[in-house]
Amino acid sequence: MSYLLHIDSSSLGEASVSRQVAQSFRDQWQGPVVHRDLAASPVPHLTAAGITARITDPAQHTPEQAKAAALQDELIEEFLGAGAYLFTVPMYNLSMPSVFKAWLDQIVVSERTLNHTGASPVAGRPAVLISARGGGYGPGTPKEGLDYLVPTLEALLGRDDALGLDVTTVTPELTMAPVAAALAALLPLYEASLAAAHDQARSLATTIVTSRAA
Repeated sequence: MSYLLHIDSSSLGEASVSRQVAQSFRDQWQGPVVHRDLAASPVPHLTAAGITARITDPAQHTPEQAKAAALQDELIEEFLGAGAYLFTVPMYNLSMPSVFKAWLDQIVVSERTLNHTGASPVAGRPAVLISARGGGYGPGTPKEGLDYLVPTLEALLGRDDALGLDVTTVTPELTMAPVAAALAALLPLYEASLAAAHDQARSLATTIVTSRAA
């Protein structure tokens, strides 16, 4: 079995609920893992050199283009080499942490990870997206429709005309309930959401390992 690529992006370290739920997945995982912690070691944002390097003959690269291309090659080969994916992406200000967006911009490249005339080279591979959020964004909540993280990532990671991964999303909600007085009444809902997220993460790991071993 090829490795699990785990991309972390929470800034909170061990206090991160996204990371804690991801650890439940990791505890059930059997096989090698490549872990890239973008909060601890962020990749640079995409630059003009990185963009133009993609359409320039490598023999004609400037030093800046060569450096940018080398980084993209490293990240893309790491991405393509995985057989399954775990993305730890908490909601920050209704969207994803900027470090995760920077990583995406480096690895989403036409004719390498995207194929506009056919399937992506990673199409169909399993991926789990874990995204904790401080409030609730489901149907009927005051913030319904304001989640700009999960829809965006499910589209980019999962659509057939994008990366085409088989994405399952786990969303522990109301993580501010233990610390925000205004949300204190929602503490039981938070606890139930967190327990369900841990159970779902463990179950997903077992299912993916079993299916890939079959």
